[in-house]
Amino acid sequence: MPSLKSLAKETAIYGLSSIVGRFLNYMLVPLYTAKLSAESGGYGVITNMYSYVALLFVILTYGMETTFFRFSNKSDERPEHVYSTTLIAVGSTSLLFVALVMLLLSPISSAMGYADHPEYVAVMAACVAIDAFQAIPFAYLRHTKRAIKFASLKLLFIFMNIGLNLLYFVLLPALYKDYPDVVGCIYSPTVGVGYAFFLNLFCTATITLFFRRELTGFKYVFDRALLRRMLRYSMPILLLGIAGILNQTADKILFPFLCSADNAQRELGIYGAASKIAMIMAMITQAFRYAYEPFVFSKSNDRDSKETYAQAMKYFIIFTLLAFLAVVAYLDILKYLIAPDYWSGLRVVPIVMAAEIMMGIYFNLSFWYKLIDRTMWGAVFSGIGCAVLVVVNVIFVPRYGYIACAWAGCAGYGTAMLLSYLVGQKKYPIAYPLRSILGYTLLATAIFALYLLLPPMGIWAAAAAKTVGLVVFLAVIVRNEHFRLPAMRR
Repeated sequence: MPSLKSLAKETAIYGLSSIVGRFLNYMLVPLYTAKLSAESGGYGVITNMYSYVALLFVILTYGMETTFFRFSNKSDERPEHVYSTTLIAVGSTSLLFVALVMLLLSPISSAMGYADHPEYVAVMAACVAIDAFQAIPFAYLRHTKRAIKFASLKLLFIFMNIGLNLLYFVLLPALYKDYPDVVGCIYSPTVGVGYAFFLNLFCTATITLFFRRELTGFKYVFDRALLRRMLRYSMPILLLGIAGILNQTADKILFPFLCSADNAQRELGIYGAASKIAMIMAMITQAFRYAYEPFVFSKSNDRDSKETYAQAMKYFIIFTLLAFLAVVAYLDILKYLIAPDYWSGLRVVPIVMAAEIMMGIYFNLSFWYKLIDRTMWGAVFSGIGCAVLVVVNVIFVPRYGYIACAWAGCAGYGTAMLLSYLVGQKKYPIAYPLRSILGYTLLATAIFALYLLLPPMGIWAAAAAKTVGLVVFLAVIVRNEHFRLPAMRR
């Protein structure tokens, strides 16, 4: 069978753009938190706005990435027609979305709470529309296994974005004090947090220029019959995606409307900044997803594919648990990624990371209904999980604030994860190594509990003590697994 080595190799390359890229992008977090104080609520605006963007991205791609992989690997479909039809469909709906937002900009901005800054809404609408369109050529790069170009473009965007943000939030403000007439031609201190959105749009639009090869050199064909078949497959994925992304963003969208405090944007900014430290799980999950999604569909006909999926699940859980322990072990060091006036939110980090692990497991479990073309199950599971998350937020946020948002994530992802596993074992049974997975989970939980019981000590002494726990976890992995992943046969 195709080895998991291939999956691991591609995951490592995609991880360059995901893990390393997001780490570099996290350099914007200390920048924003340093330049936009917690009291100003500026980072709360960024957190809130990008939550809307994440939701809209899912809506505007409406499951066509996964659908493209599925139909491109069908023997009775022409891959070039699938790609061309997908490009035209997603491009058209993205343009329609931008036109509607611009037409209704004033009422939309007021409903979102940005009546004084409709330009934020307009710019981010254009940005998410371009992102949605770019998702298809990026999916094509994954389909054709051109991981290097994929990673390069993702990193190029990040380096451009970081460089321009440093320019507009650090260098130009400093020069403006001495040379207002000259610098004022390209910079205005009144724009403030708005530059975060304007620069994002510029970088996103620039990346489109590098898709010349993926957007030209072939005949565009719009196959309506094919699109109807694709939409029948993708619509449940869209519902699944909406419910899934709401599990990640609903708390940040709802928070300004639920928080009883007058400083809701301040509290949201603290929660958003602290949650960024926990996003190592999202990095790992995304890197794994980029490689795993096309891998699963292309290997679904192998006789031992279920064994491969089971082993992939185990290794995914092992490494996410390791990442969890590493982050909580060095949290007293990692907290310097954000400004001190945001540190009150650090208590949510372990909770958010636990929720991300559950989300990753749920993603791994999700392929059983995709492989048997029963994607509506995913919409049901994610919908129920999303409903749980929203209910927990609505009930508890007014009383407990953003800590309720973190626990709501665990409740939502945990519900979807359990439902997918229980139903999946009946519809598409896979013999996951539950005893081994449970053992690693209990060991990681015990080590985390010991971290919490450590007496107060200096930062470096605490880090050294917690490193012992990491070494123990690694030693158990080495002893039990014997590095089987590189040794998987073909």
